[in-house]
This record gives sequence, structure tokens and C-alpha cells, in this order.
Amino acid sequence: MHTDSGPTTPAAGIPTQIVIFGASGDLAARKLIPAIADNARFAAFRGPVQVIGVARTPMNSQQWRDELARSLTPAQAQVWPDLAPNLHYVPIGDSSLADYARLHETLDDLAGPLAGDVGRLFYLALKPSLFVPTVEALAAEGMLACDSLRLEGWRRVVVEKPFGTDLATAQWLNIVLRRHLREDQIYRIDHYLGKETVQNILAFRFENSIFEPIWSRQHIESVEINVCESLGMEAGRGAYYDTAGALRDMMANHMMQLMCLVAMEPPASLDAEAVRDEKVKVLRALEPFRDAHDVWTNSVRAQYARSPGETEAGYLQEQGVPLQSQTETFVAIRARVHNWRWAGVPFLLRTGKRLGKRFSSIVIRFRAPPADLFSGPAASQMARLRPNELVFRIQPEEGIRIGFQVKQPGPGHVMRTAALGFDYKDLFDGETPPPYQRLLLDAMHGNATLFIRGDEAEAAWKFADSIRSGWSAPGAPTPWTYEIGSMGPTQANALWHPHEGGWSQE
Repeated sequence: MHTDSGPTTPAAGIPTQIVIFGASGDLAARKLIPAIADNARFAAFRGPVQVIGVARTPMNSQQWRDELARSLTPAQAQVWPDLAPNLHYVPIGDSSLADYARLHETLDDLAGPLAGDVGRLFYLALKPSLFVPTVEALAAEGMLACDSLRLEGWRRVVVEKPFGTDLATAQWLNIVLRRHLREDQIYRIDHYLGKETVQNILAFRFENSIFEPIWSRQHIESVEINVCESLGMEAGRGAYYDTAGALRDMMANHMMQLMCLVAMEPPASLDAEAVRDEKVKVLRALEPFRDAHDVWTNSVRAQYARSPGETEAGYLQEQGVPLQSQTETFVAIRARVHNWRWAGVPFLLRTGKRLGKRFSSIVIRFRAPPADLFSGPAASQMARLRPNELVFRIQPEEGIRIGFQVKQPGPGHVMRTAALGFDYKDLFDGETPPPYQRLLLDAMHGNATLFIRGDEAEAAWKFADSIRSGWSAPGAPTPWTYEIGSMGPTQANALWHPHEGGWSQE
């Protein structure tokens, strides 16, 4: 999907500075610096780039470079000799205003005489509690002010998820950020939107005339969205995860975004604001649950549990998890988008930890034909018949598959399912860019199409909060349990109504 929203190319020779806060952390080493190296490898930058790492860990620039070099692939290592001299490390000390003044001076010194025209991307690879203090300190030092009409001298801030923990905290975060930044300077990143298959949803829908006319309630029976994970609380994540849970960690961001791309109306253009306007309309069209009982009927939460005779830790045995925790590691929801296109079509969303398979997919199931000419008129056969489905495979493979019925050779009319599809790695030569490679480049170019706008984040939290409210209501059922290696609790199957089918397995 081409989403370049306009020319933002600076004058030749003016550097771009990428300032990474939290530079000594895992995200910088595993994702951000490799993404920068890949963009350098493919000559994707429009001019010279300087990378400035900022963190409290005491070290110098050479020590930081040596640490980062260990995370590179052999292909990325080929450009490291040219890239490494442009990486600089600035210890932030106790984050006092004097520390930020010293950082400001360092950035200007690195930019040289072009300091007034250099573009700066501040990437907050920090825990959420540090977002606001960092932005306030940058603003106090005068490092965020810029003229929206100039191509040079821009200032942008990338904020990692989570964008709050509920509607109230998301609103507060947006208010504080907007005290110091315009909305067009804020880039709320969700790495799922950088995946090629996710980007291809809009291109598939709006560039193929055989699909757009049937993309509605008249022809689509259900939409299923899965983000299934086989990992659990590795690397001691239990204490953090217990403050979030599957609803906050996945449903309120990744999965809401996937749903928006499937359900949105055609935008007037691929301009960032036009695309994001349509996504917000989908979130606002989500039908609110009527009461707590409606939440209990249309959602299932659960925790993975230790199987009898097994030694693997269940969620309640994980390090940092309280023994009485009711935090969900699995959630499934039957959502309703109440608008002209989708009224009556269920959106079934499922995500969980320690499941039997790791995959993310979107399954579009089309309605059965009005009469089953080949298998006979029996109602039971018609109930089973789902001849056409379209599957967007997001991970671990990236591709698209469509299923249809064909007659099996021989006498009679025996039908079987066939499929057509493609995989990115088979169809396109070369590598599929990882999400951060694309998103980092878009932020540098000022293209916000694949980033989340403030009102998007708030609308998603409003829906998630309605579910949490039902779970905390008097008489609410406690989380179910499911075996490690299963595909979740059997109770989630009840979210599919009779004759609608069931959860996919890939």
C-alpha cells in the first residue's frame, strides 16, 4: 500500500537526527537499530542520518556501538562500518534540566552550522510512566517547537504503546502531550500496522473491483481476527503483564486496528488524515454492550493453567503473578459494528498466551449460496457449508488465501475445497521489510498514515473499558482456565452462534 502523504524532502546535505530515549534497552538493540541499519542498507534515507542514544546507563559512544553490533544480522553488519560513526551516546544522568540542556547542545554540535534546519525524531523507547516527564523536559529546553509550514527544522515524537491503560489515562496522556506538541508531531506507533499483510488489506480491498462490491453484510457472514501466541511470561514478564492482561495488551490496540482496516469505508484519499478519519468512524460505530450480562454473553476471559501431572507453570505459578490474580491471558469477544455496511455481521476477536499454535490471521467468511445444488437440500449439509473464505495471514507467514469449492473428479457430485493464494516470500524477490523498518522511515518522512491518532486511541479504550466494566460487575464470572498448548477455553466456542462455524486453527 503506497501511503506517502506528500513531499517532505529537506534540502540536500541537511541531516536528520534520530534521538532514541531508552537507548540501552531491548527495543533499541533488537528493533530500532537493526531497522536503521536495514534502511541504510537499502539506501532508503533521503539524506545523512545521525542517531543519538539517550539513557541513564553510564557508557560512551564506542561502548554503545559495540553493544549494538552484537544484535545485527550478517547483512546489517555489512553497512555497520559506515553507519557506526554516525551513532552517538549521551548519558542523561538524573534527567535534570541541566542534562537536557547538555543534550540540546550535543545535538546542535553534531548538526553543525545546519542545526536550525535539522529534522529531529525523538523516539520514546521508554516505560509509559516516563513519556510525560520526557516530553515536558524536552519542551522546557525548547527542543520541540517548530514551524508546521517549514519542511526543514521539524520536530516529531514517537510514542510506543501502551497509550494509557484505560480511557481516562489515554485522555490525560493526550491532553499533556498536546500542551507541548501539535497532533501532527505525535506518532503513536503500533508495530502491527507496519506488517506487509496488514498494509495490503486496504490495497486488496480498494484496488480489486471483484471484492469491493461484495465487502458488506449482504455477502459477508462473519469476520474473525486472531492473534494467537505460544509464548507465555518469558523473561520474567509476569509482574508487568499482570497489570495489563490480554484485553489491554492486545485487544485495545493491535486487534482494534486490524478490525478498522477490514471494516472502514473507502477513504477519500490515502492522505493520513483521510485514512484515520475512516478508522475512527469504525471504532465509534462499535455497538456498546447494553449491560454486564451482555458483556458476559459476548466475551470470554481465561488464564492458562498447569495441566494435571505436568511441570510447566500455569499463569498463577509464574514469577511475579499474585496467587489470586484474575488477570486474563486469553480473551475472545463477539463485537458488533452498528453501521450500514456491517449491521448484523459478527466480528469475532481472539487472542491468548500459551496457545497450541502461534499465528495471526483475519478470516472473512462469505455467506453460503441460497441453495446447495450439489450436496442436496438437507438442512444439516447447508449448515456446514461455508464454501468461500478469504484469509489474510499476518504471521508467522505473510500472505493471502481464498478458498472455494470444486467438483472432485469421477461420478457424482462430490465437492471439495480448493484454495488460491500467495505468500510474500514466494511472490516477491528479496526480503519482506520488518515493521519497524517501514514505520521508522514513515515517521522521518512525516507520513502518519500507519500511526494511531489520539481520538483513535481514545475510542478503542472506550470499547475496552465497557468490557472491563462488565467483568468487574457484581456476579461476574471469574476467568475460565485452559490447558497450556490448547487453543483456549472451550467456553469461547459459544461465541459462535449455531450454524456460523467456529474458530480457525491457522
